[in-house]
Amino acid sequence: MQSNNSKKWVYLLVLSLIWGTSFILIKKALLGLSAYQLGALRTLITGLFLFVVGYKKIKTIKKEHWKWVAISGVLGSFIPAFFFAIAETEIDSAVVSVLNSLVPLNTVLLGAAVFKIASSTRQVIGVIIGFIGTSILILEGADLNPNQNYLYAGFVIASTVMYAVNVNIIKRYLQEVKPLAIAVGNYVVIFIPALLVLIFTDFFNLNNFDIPVFNKAIGYVVILAFFGTALAKVLFNTLVQMSTPVFASSVTYIMPIVALAWGLLDGETFSWTQGVGTLIILIGVYLANRKTKKIRSV
Repeated sequence: MQSNNSKKWVYLLVLSLIWGTSFILIKKALLGLSAYQLGALRTLITGLFLFVVGYKKIKTIKKEHWKWVAISGVLGSFIPAFFFAIAETEIDSAVVSVLNSLVPLNTVLLGAAVFKIASSTRQVIGVIIGFIGTSILILEGADLNPNQNYLYAGFVIASTVMYAVNVNIIKRYLQEVKPLAIAVGNYVVIFIPALLVLIFTDFFNLNNFDIPVFNKAIGYVVILAFFGTALAKVLFNTLVQMSTPVFASSVTYIMPIVALAWGLLDGETFSWTQGVGTLIILIGVYLANRKTKKIRSV
């Protein structure tokens, strides 16, 4: 028991390090690639890895589940891969990482409003607190970095909403499907669209491969796709199985700390007011994810 307890903390810390580093990898990759090239390439590399590991799982997906697997793939993987890259063309990676922490809050909000999943008063308060923190973070960031377009924060917030819809879809409609099968099925659906996007971005122009920064950026995307997407999915599913969804979701608290550290090391600015906004968001996330016995249906 003690061994398993120690192991889950190791998984949590490794996941936090991997996901917290993803944002700086996106930033570095954007030095040589466009946001659309990055999103498409990340999707393709992740898909190839998952196909190698779990292609046999595809046949376990029943016909009636494919619709939800497809929606899950588009909302949970395809569009966010582009939206996060687009956002980081204008906003610091550290701020993007903090905004990503809204996923648990939006999961609670959408679960109650759309999927009729019961929520507690504490969770509702957590959502409200979280959005107050988000407002502080964005407004202060826009004031601190007038050269950055903080309207692009909308791409991150939209992605967190899509992630939240995806989580609720999996919980409600794909409970019978194995996590690896869902992941592989997702990329079966979005692989060809990603390839088409990459083709139309002129990525395969041979002259591009003579540019050092272009090749270096591809290296960052390979690392991002393998560790930050494919491997992280497997690790997270394992963590949920060995602990609880509530414990696993606490990766949300540690991940921004890692991303902030990378951002500051890379010369990004982050004010005390933004720090307060970040703390408020994390308090909201904590309240929204805390277990309670008294629940009400919204």
